[in-house]
Amino acid sequence: MRRVSVDIGGTFTDCFVVWDGQYIEAKALTTHHNLALGFNEALGKACKVLKVELEDILSGVDSVRYATTLGTNALIEHKGPKIGMLVTAGFEATVPLSRARGYGEGLDNLGQQDMPNAQRPDPLVMPHMIRGVRERVDFQGKLVMPLDEEDVRTQIRSLVDKGAEIIVVALVNAVVNPLHEQRIEEILLEEYPSHLLGAIPIILSHQVAGRKGEYVRATSAIVDGYLHSTMYHALSALEQNLRAHRYDKPMLVIHNSGGMAQLNSTDALQTIHSGPVSGIGASEHLAMQTGLGNVVATDMGGTSYDIGIVVDGGVKHYDFNPVIDRWLVSVPMVHLVTLGAGGGSVATYDRMYNTVKCGPESAGSDPGPACYDRGGMKPTVTDADLLLGYLDAKNYAGGSIPLNPRRAKAAIEDTLCDDLDCDVIEAALLIREKVDDNMANGLFTELRARGYDPKDFTMLAYGGNGPLHCCGIAQNLSIDKILAPPLSSVFSAVGAGNMHQLHIHEQSLYMVLYDSNTRHLFDDYDRFNSIVAELKELGTQDLLRQGMTREEICHNLELDMRYGNQLVQTTAVIPKHDVNGPADVLALISQFSNDYGKRFGEGSQAPEAGIRINTIRVAAFVRHETVQFEDIKPVPPEKRKTPPTPASTRKCHFVGHKEAFDTPVWDRAAIEPGVQIPGPAIVASEVTTFLVNPGWNFVAARQGASWFLRA
Repeated sequence: MRRVSVDIGGTFTDCFVVWDGQYIEAKALTTHHNLALGFNEALGKACKVLKVELEDILSGVDSVRYATTLGTNALIEHKGPKIGMLVTAGFEATVPLSRARGYGEGLDNLGQQDMPNAQRPDPLVMPHMIRGVRERVDFQGKLVMPLDEEDVRTQIRSLVDKGAEIIVVALVNAVVNPLHEQRIEEILLEEYPSHLLGAIPIILSHQVAGRKGEYVRATSAIVDGYLHSTMYHALSALEQNLRAHRYDKPMLVIHNSGGMAQLNSTDALQTIHSGPVSGIGASEHLAMQTGLGNVVATDMGGTSYDIGIVVDGGVKHYDFNPVIDRWLVSVPMVHLVTLGAGGGSVATYDRMYNTVKCGPESAGSDPGPACYDRGGMKPTVTDADLLLGYLDAKNYAGGSIPLNPRRAKAAIEDTLCDDLDCDVIEAALLIREKVDDNMANGLFTELRARGYDPKDFTMLAYGGNGPLHCCGIAQNLSIDKILAPPLSSVFSAVGAGNMHQLHIHEQSLYMVLYDSNTRHLFDDYDRFNSIVAELKELGTQDLLRQGMTREEICHNLELDMRYGNQLVQTTAVIPKHDVNGPADVLALISQFSNDYGKRFGEGSQAPEAGIRINTIRVAAFVRHETVQFEDIKPVPPEKRKTPPTPASTRKCHFVGHKEAFDTPVWDRAAIEPGVQIPGPAIVASEVTTFLVNPGWNFVAARQGASWFLRA
């Protein structure tokens, strides 16, 4: 297997290369003005290890896969085009009103508890850029009012005159009958042909989101349109860079659904959070292959701290209506929680509590932390880690980024020490304690909110800063097992390399399986089977268009079901994909009942209220060869080895300890599997630093994996 996978983060670009059984990890600073430069630098480092030219690697690999947070950053920074929007006449206020939820979506718990002071996010489409067109389709897809085509032409010209750079169309009930949205697209192309200067992209809501819910479908289309040009130009530049270096295959882009597709089969909305989702995918793969059981995946990079849960060796949690930034959207996305806590998180003085506050603002890669010596003036978590002794100023990132302790000290002194009335080390310890507490609180809340006990989980710590902070985070929880997985510094890029090509299609509907009033069991089998067959064919055509064969394509069927008029839906995975009689209908009901009982407690089922299906969802996918993980469980205590002589010693300060420790430092490459090192200790590699706090043991495992176990 020969493969290149890349995770482009806010601070670092991580690269993972598989080359004839060799696994190579490399990192470079993200170059936001031209992502290809950072990619070439990271891949160039891997080329030096392999002693192969960059062109030879790109011409010899089976695929190049990208996961990126570019879309996330563009949305947060409000860098997008001016949007014009067409809706059904009379529904112009749907998006501005936002179901009155726009005040609270995307806020933390404290913000949602203080709604009188909450502020709406700045709109992505201004109210005066929303126009109604005369048409109407009812909830069953039947035509009520035909489309007034002259009215459509008038509204399109008006939006273009007002500076619209992209048109989003979101008509009522378009998911059950998209005829009018499709005709509007034809009219726009007649007015502004795609081959002429001045052509305008158009986004149709039914193609972005296949479920009912006018507001969430509209916002999904708006977010997709808002990110369209940013993602198109950035990813096209990456693809052109590949072509210039003799890569002639289609570039693959990771989706937040947990799969991937070619660039021409990717919506901008699907790329949101694709980097962190890749890490969760790698965690699932690792847990299944090595029998780790329940794991909580934690990815601490330069900008954020991402949390995901994988239960029972491979069960992922999905959000079907996730909040992206401040917007509720309708797209199946692997569930994750993102906190503004990373190595580049800026530390400021909190006057209310006379302490420090860390994040969510990040120094990123340009200018980066003050110690990067690139012009950054604000103190960050990385500056604190350097002054506390954890980082080697001369060998950070393999020596490619020399650190300047004087700059770090000056940034903390000038910004924090006077207000806190303390010295630099005390301020650095406060930064360290605060950021670790923030991440521990987020981790605890996520697990407890879903009914899980932290002590039943193994914590996976990856990303460039994960192994550096994991002990401090776990000390605040009941977690006593931490695993820094193989290739931990580029683990999300590893996950990108393990993804399967996948497309999800879904359809909202009102399908009653059991009518409690008439006690009638569903018997319109042809309707159910035809919908499933249509969704399967849509996914199949997506994959055939990308060069797959029908024999390679597999399908999963999921049903969103509920009792009566309950608001809560439960997703049931259905093994049999067709319904041919009462026995098959009862099997669907039984599957739903079992899943409902597991989620809400046995006995909570309420079939007397009726049972209905609200969404039919089909995932079409093709499996690819994946990276294989070895048995990485820690050896028993009686079989553990003593460590070799440390390479050096330096003074380190730890939270909760007044005096500095003379802390031994080992080179990770010199530590064999089975070696145990008691804390405090530092184990350093070219791409990350493993910090072993007092009271913890470091135990090396196979394939470069590392365990942190409470002493």
